[in-house]
Amino acid sequence: HSSLHSSLHSMRFIPIRSAIVLITMLALAYRSRVSSFVGPIKALNFKALSLARVPSPHHHQSHTLSRTRAPVRAAPSSLNSGSGSSIDVVGGVTRIKDLKVDTEVKVAGWVRTSRNQKTLSFIQLNDGSTHSGLQAVLPPQTSDTLPQTGASVVCIGNVVKSQGAGQDHELQVTSWKSYGSADSYPLAKKRHTLEYLRTLPHLRHRTNTVAAIARVRSTLSQGIHRFFESEGCINVMAPIITTSDCEGAGEMFNVNCPADEGDDKFFNKDVYLSVSGQLACEALACGLGSVYTFGPTFRAENSNTKKHLAEFYMLEPELAFCDKFGAMSNCERLIKYLVSQVWSLNPEEMNFFASFYDKTLPEKRDGILESEFAKVSYTEAVEKLQEEIKKDPSKWQFPDVTFGTDLQTEHERWLCETYTKKPTFIYDYPTKIKPFYMRLNEDPETVAAFDLLVPGIGELVGGSQREERLDVLEGRMEGMEGYEWYKDLRRYGTVPHSGYGMGFERLICYLSGVENIREANAFPRSPGVAEM
Repeated sequence: HSSLHSSLHSMRFIPIRSAIVLITMLALAYRSRVSSFVGPIKALNFKALSLARVPSPHHHQSHTLSRTRAPVRAAPSSLNSGSGSSIDVVGGVTRIKDLKVDTEVKVAGWVRTSRNQKTLSFIQLNDGSTHSGLQAVLPPQTSDTLPQTGASVVCIGNVVKSQGAGQDHELQVTSWKSYGSADSYPLAKKRHTLEYLRTLPHLRHRTNTVAAIARVRSTLSQGIHRFFESEGCINVMAPIITTSDCEGAGEMFNVNCPADEGDDKFFNKDVYLSVSGQLACEALACGLGSVYTFGPTFRAENSNTKKHLAEFYMLEPELAFCDKFGAMSNCERLIKYLVSQVWSLNPEEMNFFASFYDKTLPEKRDGILESEFAKVSYTEAVEKLQEEIKKDPSKWQFPDVTFGTDLQTEHERWLCETYTKKPTFIYDYPTKIKPFYMRLNEDPETVAAFDLLVPGIGELVGGSQREERLDVLEGRMEGMEGYEWYKDLRRYGTVPHSGYGMGFERLICYLSGVENIREANAFPRSPGVAEM
């Protein structure tokens, strides 16, 4: 190999045809002795040979290995036991989820577990692409050379059918290198509580639950964009810094940055972190047609419940020329599409959640996909709740329910879990408990608002048909300043339009069965908690 290396280095300025002949002869001469040279031969740029010095074969080492399969569970004696000086980590890496039997690959990831046996050593490798990971088989290692839990490694080898239980295939390693050790790794091989993992936000995604949530979150995020593209909606970006309080609750984070000189405000007015992109989306929908935004929103609500975050992602479509029932139909199609996608693309993760968090997930999936969501008016919902509460008020934390009551989670869950036993839209809420922008019904006591309630969570989606009539809107906005632009949308080419907002982390909790919303966000922010 060293003589071949020298020959290649001697080829500085030679004609292209001569270079091809010489390289071919060298390849044939060394083929039986230097199988690793086949890759560099394929990788050489012949056009450059007559113009520049040929780089060393080591620099251009191919990551395509010999096609000769190693015997199952029989690592070659030439195995590189960890120094890995010839392994280039950049490029040529195959994700574990894409491995196929009878192929030679390079994989890279982190060690979940490792163990020695008398004749072989095993490491369980995970690169984040799949739930199950990959078993890599090495010759017997010492306690000093065997990579420990948490270490990062790169392995080259043959994917073969597994002889052991628990996996269909494994990697017969021919060369490997450890890139980072993990002494005193805080995630030892045992089950850690989710509360403990929240103290390690930079590492917890290496565990089964949090990694599975991350992959499901990715699938759902991409599914949202595919769905709305198929619905003809335009993706828009609503501003994060805003002057509007869309929800009207006053629970907003103030953005305060002094100007360079004096005490003047940076924007010359009070500005906040957005609680919703709805109002901006309304402006865009009244000119672009149906749009949607999907991004971070913020609530300064001092709540430490398992369903609240201070920073979370919100999906907010705004549908032009659409009434409340059209928006409900769009929302139902979206939920069914996402459920179908996540079970199709992440079956390992969903079965893991069904095994460890919510055994009813398959039943929940079938109920969503095979039945139409229920629609119940707010008035009917109150009547049914009153009948149920009357049987035993002591069972209820909030037993007083009348027309005008803002339904609590226990009321919402009873409606969709016991009364309808399926996802349920509650619509036509009392005017006095809803914001100014919701369209007044013919009965002015109610507005064209709706919530989607789902079992195990309660409210997942909140939406409404917007008030498109200028005279009615002005009556409801009396005394409000800074919204002239919003009225202009009704002055100049007003259209009926509707929209809704869906908390993305709540959706993840609903579909995974994980109860605490802090697990659905990689770096959760809540009162007193803002790590990293």
